[in-house]
Amino acid sequence: MGDFKLSASLAGHDDDVRAVIYPNKTFLVSASRDGTVRVWDAQDQQPPNFDPNVLSTGSKSVNSLTFLPPTSAFTNGLVVSGSQDSLIELRQRGSSPEANAEALLLGHGHNVCALDVEPSGQWVVSGGWDAQCRVWSVGKWETEVVLEGHTASVWAVLAWDSETVITGCADQLVRIYHVSGKLLRTIKGIPDVIRALCKLPKNHSSGGHFASASNDGVIRLWTLDGNRVGELYGHDSFIYSLSSLPTGEIVSCGEDRTLKIWGGGGCIQTITHPAVSVWSVAVCQETGDIVSGSSDRIVRVFTRSQDRQADPAVIKSFEDAVKGMAIAKQAAGDFNKEKLPGPEFLQQKQGTKDGQNVMILEPNGDVTAHQWSMNEQQWITIGTVVEGAGSSGVKETLHGKEYDYVIDVDVEDGKPPLKLGYNMSENVHDVARRFLEQNELPMTYLEQVANFIAQNTKQTSIGAPQPTEVDDSGPWGTGNRYRPGDDTRSASPPRQKILPQKEYLSIRGGKLQAIQKKLEELNDQLIKDRQKDLSLNPSDIEALRGLAAFLEEKATSPPVSSPPALVSRGVDLVLRMVTDWPPSHRLPALDLLRLSTAATPFIAEFSISNDDDGGNIIDVLARTGVFADLDRPNNAMLAVRTLANFFLTEPGRALADADFDKIQSLTSASIPNTTNRPLQTAYTTLLINYSVLITTPGKSTSPSDQEKSLDRALTLLHPVTTILTSAATHPTTAPTPTDTEPLYRALVALGTLLTLGGEVLEAARDVLGVKEVVENLLEGSAGGEARVRNVGAEIGRLLG
Repeated sequence: MGDFKLSASLAGHDDDVRAVIYPNKTFLVSASRDGTVRVWDAQDQQPPNFDPNVLSTGSKSVNSLTFLPPTSAFTNGLVVSGSQDSLIELRQRGSSPEANAEALLLGHGHNVCALDVEPSGQWVVSGGWDAQCRVWSVGKWETEVVLEGHTASVWAVLAWDSETVITGCADQLVRIYHVSGKLLRTIKGIPDVIRALCKLPKNHSSGGHFASASNDGVIRLWTLDGNRVGELYGHDSFIYSLSSLPTGEIVSCGEDRTLKIWGGGGCIQTITHPAVSVWSVAVCQETGDIVSGSSDRIVRVFTRSQDRQADPAVIKSFEDAVKGMAIAKQAAGDFNKEKLPGPEFLQQKQGTKDGQNVMILEPNGDVTAHQWSMNEQQWITIGTVVEGAGSSGVKETLHGKEYDYVIDVDVEDGKPPLKLGYNMSENVHDVARRFLEQNELPMTYLEQVANFIAQNTKQTSIGAPQPTEVDDSGPWGTGNRYRPGDDTRSASPPRQKILPQKEYLSIRGGKLQAIQKKLEELNDQLIKDRQKDLSLNPSDIEALRGLAAFLEEKATSPPVSSPPALVSRGVDLVLRMVTDWPPSHRLPALDLLRLSTAATPFIAEFSISNDDDGGNIIDVLARTGVFADLDRPNNAMLAVRTLANFFLTEPGRALADADFDKIQSLTSASIPNTTNRPLQTAYTTLLINYSVLITTPGKSTSPSDQEKSLDRALTLLHPVTTILTSAATHPTTAPTPTDTEPLYRALVALGTLLTLGGEVLEAARDVLGVKEVVENLLEGSAGGEARVRNVGAEIGRLLG
């Protein structure tokens, strides 16, 4: 069987291609960090040409894809995509981005990173960073069951057959479930995070039924009984995706820039990409062709068929791009440059296995990397090794990906720094732009962040522009990058002192179009279910659209003290939905309430006094039971986010101050013990805001007020300590910043409270044993993260 050769290179995405699928020979689908899903329709020519069509657009990265085959209701089938905004969207192939989605699935609390469809199309299964795996019924578009037991991100899901779901998790376990939710088997003994799964063809030569891949670079073959029947070694870093060919061969890709084909118990072909990461692979089962998506924004198709191979000039361009790649010295491994062989080695020596790498010292002093191709029986150049200030051999992990540098970027005084990952082969301006987009920050920071990266890494990639040079010819500079005014100063270095926290935190991000769409879908469902007494009429819908438009307009603005009248009408309707609609329908209304609280003090000033159910907004939320209903953690999470957002306005802070006891009673009973990370993050944000309120200078210095602040600080120490003790007792293996965010915020809240000194310090140290708890945390896996270590060290100094 011949080697795979390039068939097509498809350009169009503006950022990393994170997911690809190849449902049949007529089309393939790609999804990207640029927020788009694209359908590429194959044209009837040799080699094939693909006609691109944008299926959907959004503001967040789209990270997972699957495809529901055509039915009588959806004759073109449905493309299913999962994104960083926690939504799952279903669209008919051929529809336009402006058209409404066929369905939006709400339930995840974080990035949806894995999707699959039951073979006959009866249900969809999803996995996310919120440690949830959900099974959704096709047609009803509701969660049928949540597959319980995961304690970290669910990176991979596999609908093995009509009754079986397999999951791969960051807690290093593979779980096999019956679709009803019953856990059938847990496979242990994998030493790292599981990132990918794929089904093996029937009667596979290994005797296995499915394959898993993990961050240790190993592919493992398993039976459904949990027996390991094979291991495949060859990747040098994380493996991100798996698929299988009709021949029974396995295809994989990962962080080592390669796509590999496996057969006969070993690697039979390695295809290196001109990219930092190859994120996703998929196979067309009709043709056996392979599609890949990678960090260089290109979708590529590979084929064994000579008729479908690209023109020789296109193949040569691809090979030249691979040869021209800059390889960071860390990725090349340890070697003594003076002892490397010269170019003659490539003619005199053969490799021993496909994908074997060798470094060559060129006559000009450069070090080039070469890879052995078993089928071609020759060494193929795959790049030039570059050195830099970060060549210590130690990589850091951020969001499941290894980087040469992970940098703290201090955007605002008094707020925890944001994390930025950078590899030496990347363009600093591309990294800065991606960082600003992911964190919803103004593009006016672009040059400051780019210069800050350059200063902290002192590394320039081959062919990359010098980022520290400033073009003073005008406000646009080179490359049409806007520089506000004449200010060419770089961002200030990260601050050394974190505590005390001085600014209130908010949680304001939201996809209002999707929220409004889901709200209207749920309203239609109420009408269909003959619950018209609960449903909204057309004028109500228009009022809510007006509220959504107002919130969209004010999303990044300071709160508006006197909002238009439509806000009052919209809030009345939102509260009606929050209190009267079934709990399963309340999520979009709670989201609107959260965003409204951040946009205007009107919510904090709202009161009901005309019946027995009077009170303020906190009383309304209390009557819904949302804080105690942890079977619906997303509802509780949005309600707690609403409380956290009160601190953005003076009336909101006054309400939070006046109702401290009520809020603590509602939230502290069960939420500190939750394992749902989005809810943990919302709650620790609330704790930070209360700690800032209590420690802010300028409050009344009367003895009674001082005593009240002291009592409240002591009260808050208990839930903070509960969270930290749980994290120390049940540490997450190989935690990501997403895993440690609640822990970090709890530490910031604790440290801020400890700056009060006196009785607060004594209670924390002598009664609650906080010093030992923090020490245990720092000795565990979370202590490997710099920001956790830094704030932990400050707390240690406070405790003495």
